[in-house]
Amino acid sequence: MTNYMRASEIAKKPVVTLAGEDLGQVKDLVFDPSTGSIRCFTLAGRGLLAGPLHRALLWENVHSLGPHAVMVRDESAVEEDDKAARSGARKPGGGNVLGVAVTTRGGARLGKVTDAVVEAGRAPVVAGYEIETAEHHRVLLPVVGPVTVSGERVLVPDATAQHSAGDLGGFGAAAEHLRDRLRHDQED
Repeated sequence: MTNYMRASEIAKKPVVTLAGEDLGQVKDLVFDPSTGSIRCFTLAGRGLLAGPLHRALLWENVHSLGPHAVMVRDESAVEEDDKAARSGARKPGGGNVLGVAVTTRGGARLGKVTDAVVEAGRAPVVAGYEIETAEHHRVLLPVVGPVTVSGERVLVPDATAQHSAGDLGGFGAAAEHLRDRLRHDQED
């Protein structure tokens, strides 16, 4: 069974070693714009007044991403600076997508991004977006097939408009139906 999480649920999760040592908490998720996979997390200190630690945790150093914490083997898993988080910042298609419009290739505006849906696992990727529609409803849209992401727009196949979910429990089925539809459209 595939596990889906909102990116906002991953942010603020504690980062702990297998021995139980607290290393901080996730501040931001940094995605590779070309693959949609999580490249790394930036870290912040724990607590109300704690600020950024200017350290990064590369995904390859994560032991597991669980419902309550991000686990690493030991403190050496964390980079001493956040260069890894900045290294891909100038790649085309990167940047923050929160508040960006989602539009179909045919020009239909579906809404604005309020969160990303992450497919957790060995290689977590952006599986879709939570959007707020013009009617102020929040729905989850799967991302399948050719998708273009820029600082101004997320461009999705036209069929995406017919495949959404109201919650994470129905998101997997919506994604599978969209995949089937796109496969069927390619066969025609």
